[in-house]
Amino acid sequence: MTTTADTGPEAGPDTEPVPQTAGQAAGRAAARRFTRLHDFGIVLSVAAIVVALSLTTGTFLTTGNLVNLLDQAAVVGLLACAATVVIISGAFDLSITAVLAVSAIVAVVVTTHAGVPAGVVAAVVVGGLLGALNGLIVVTVKVHSFIATLALSIMYRGLAVILTAGAIVYPPEDRLQAFQALSWPTVLGGVTASSLLFLAVAAVCWVLLSRTTFGRRVYAVGGNEEAARLSGIRVGSVRVAVFAISGVCAALAGLVLAARGGSAQASMATGMELTAIAAAVVGGTSVLGGEGAIWRGLVGVLLITLIGNGFNLLGWDTIYQQVVQGALILGAVSFDRVLRARRS
Repeated sequence: MTTTADTGPEAGPDTEPVPQTAGQAAGRAAARRFTRLHDFGIVLSVAAIVVALSLTTGTFLTTGNLVNLLDQAAVVGLLACAATVVIISGAFDLSITAVLAVSAIVAVVVTTHAGVPAGVVAAVVVGGLLGALNGLIVVTVKVHSFIATLALSIMYRGLAVILTAGAIVYPPEDRLQAFQALSWPTVLGGVTASSLLFLAVAAVCWVLLSRTTFGRRVYAVGGNEEAARLSGIRVGSVRVAVFAISGVCAALAGLVLAARGGSAQASMATGMELTAIAAAVVGGTSVLGGEGAIWRGLVGVLLITLIGNGFNLLGWDTIYQQVVQGALILGAVSFDRVLRARRS
């Protein structure tokens, strides 16, 4: 006796329902219950931290701290959007912070010679091109994305050192104020422009993944690359597009960081790619691809940012913060493993 498999974004746009045994269907039903349990657990964890910090500190719920919390989440959030899209497609991008650095440096250099608008556009274009190059290399050379983007990350960091001669670069003084516009507070309760940019990018990525044919293809490629290819999806094109999106998100994060400091350098955001991947995984995006959502990554970002904010407000040693984050990642990966086993 067989039943028809559930379909959704993960199934791809052009695939037919796959017959399953009753045991497989029961396994998928159990996995769905586990997924709902995970969603409830991660949201409950965030709520518990919010309540705990509200009761133990007198500053957590102040407008200044909440605005600062959102601003702190902006860069990691933009990188988490990039990481989530790539991981859902079944790949990894360890070069996002190197792309961030190169894009920020290009923004400063072009701003110096052609103005702030040109610098912003140049940074985004460079980010998109470097991301697309990542995708082309992964697709054509057929090296695992983890290794390929790790090597490319080292190359891009080297390029950043060459562009800056190992120094910190600054925009001209007469253009510095305009260059730092993303760090300005807005009329919306003092929320910074970078926070609004982060929320806008997250909304665009969410629509792209959940409401478009391209998004369904991303899920299909991540879920089963060979089945996606046999169903007529151009897997290579999807992969290149996904990495290009990742590059654009990284470039925007670079603009935010450069605007905050009024400068750029080759070592910007070193190691932050791991935090972004951690946020995506902790939020519920499967490291094996084919499953996840932007909102899950955002919950992961919120959880990690809340932990950091809590350590600062309570005056705890930040060394233990890394231990907590590592435990969260291990727990999320272990849960994903159990979930996959129940579906098989």
